[in-house]
Amino acid sequence: MPTTTTQGVTVTVTTSYLPDYSSPAQEHFVFAYRIDIRNDSEFTVKLLRRHWYISDANTSVREVEGEGVVGRQPVLEPGDAHQYVSGCNLKSGLGKMRGTYLMERLASGEQFEVAIPEFNLMVPFRMN
Repeated sequence: MPTTTTQGVTVTVTTSYLPDYSSPAQEHFVFAYRIDIRNDSEFTVKLLRRHWYISDANTSVREVEGEGVVGRQPVLEPGDAHQYVSGCNLKSGLGKMRGTYLMERLASGEQFEVAIPEFNLMVPFRMN
């Protein structure tokens, strides 16, 4: 599981291929990813924005950015964790994602970026 820690905020990613929602013959591959965010800092933080880079093996790169994650802007007290599941589709069965979260320390209003570790998206039959 790819994991990274930035300024006391740890992000861990797990992925899965969703064959029931994919159509390989139509070059449509769907993946789910679960993000676990843990605040091990001494500050209460709020997740404001996300910024993703999604790379497909066919050399295309998409950028996705916006407020919060899956419609929420979670606040994490020291020691708190937040999990969510989202998805991504690729035209090939092979790609990767990476990105950042824009966080804010609520007491000071200071904003900082937290790295989302790069992770691979691969259909199981490509692993052989």
